[in-house]
Amino acid sequence: MRDQEPAVGAAERRLSTKETAELLGVKPETVYAYVSRGQLSSRRDPSGRGSSFDAKEVEALARRNRRDGGGGADFGGELSVRTRITLIDTDRYYFRGVDATELAARHTYEEIAEWLWTGRLRPGVTFTAPEASVAVARRAVDALPEHAGPTDRLRVAAIAAAAADPLRFDLSEDAVLGTARVLIPTLVAALPPVRSTHRDQGPLAHRLWGRLTGHPADDASLRVLDTALGLLVDHDLAASTLAVRVAASARAHAYAAVSAGLGVLEGPLHGAAGGLAHRLVLEVLDRGAAGPVIADELREGRRIPGLGHRLYPGEDPRARALFGLLEDIPQAGPALAAARDIVATTARHAPLHANVDLALAVFTSSSGMPSSASETIFAVARTAGWIAHALEEYGERPLRMRPSGRYVGPRPPRPLPE
Repeated sequence: MRDQEPAVGAAERRLSTKETAELLGVKPETVYAYVSRGQLSSRRDPSGRGSSFDAKEVEALARRNRRDGGGGADFGGELSVRTRITLIDTDRYYFRGVDATELAARHTYEEIAEWLWTGRLRPGVTFTAPEASVAVARRAVDALPEHAGPTDRLRVAAIAAAAADPLRFDLSEDAVLGTARVLIPTLVAALPPVRSTHRDQGPLAHRLWGRLTGHPADDASLRVLDTALGLLVDHDLAASTLAVRVAASARAHAYAAVSAGLGVLEGPLHGAAGGLAHRLVLEVLDRGAAGPVIADELREGRRIPGLGHRLYPGEDPRARALFGLLEDIPQAGPALAAARDIVATTARHAPLHANVDLALAVFTSSSGMPSSASETIFAVARTAGWIAHALEEYGERPLRMRPSGRYVGPRPPRPLPE
């Protein structure tokens, strides 16, 4: 089903057009644009089914594009924004210069959020919300239809909390930090609990657990959840983060900026990707092997969820950290085996590693959580990062996030339509 050409020599690995496009994060037609510009060389498949590309050459181009900020599929380049928050470099990423996976291994989500916001650690810090804010958010969320998704609930909770805060338009750093420390626990408290004995005190991960699953919490599972929150707190200028910075550039208050991020997060290529991986893991467990499941996905022309990341030529460091912790949870064993089977089966056709969505899928599926749980985890975690980017943007020139359109329609003047 793929147009990949078999490798000619042991040292040469060839990629199909589709695989090359996925690795570069562009459309297939852009791959051929790179060829026409001399940035990539291609080899025609003798069968005439397509072209293949040298994997090392493709990976080198991907690294250049990340370094130079180029390679955008439709723009000839990508928006570049100066930031002191997150650096992604060669299969590692850093929060304010500190290895993010090491931070998540040693500190709670709240401590990492404080580091991201202020550059200072506050050991033992926990976020709490006033009952008045929580009550307003809960009433708004409870009014939603039963089938409302987690991002629907979080967005409504953010809007309700904003309406109840008369100081929301104060964009000073201290005021925004105060908002952040109240908004995040408000979002969690507004979610309907699954367990009747859910916690509303202690670290945020403990409070979130009872809103994701009815299974009793154990220390190893809570550690995975808290680490996942810390790992996902920021990831440079993801689509939702860019939306937050655009809102902040227009001087929208912090609640509105977070709401903008939540709106983008709901897309299947962003925060909702974990739910697709969750269902894939469950199907592999149900059918006993990844082979037939992967075959069905490819036959339908769907991309395999949970694999590959345009910013990491190797393994996603977030996935690596979570898989290591999941090894300590006995009930995660079958889902871990299914994930390994998915990676091994797909590796026969594409050099794609597991990403954080697959790791989250193992965790959520083995913890009795719904497929939407990873979206909730992602949204709650990333709220702290969005606040960090909003704070940074408030210090920049207003309305600077206003690109110029490149008009490609018919040239004026044209007669009035009849």
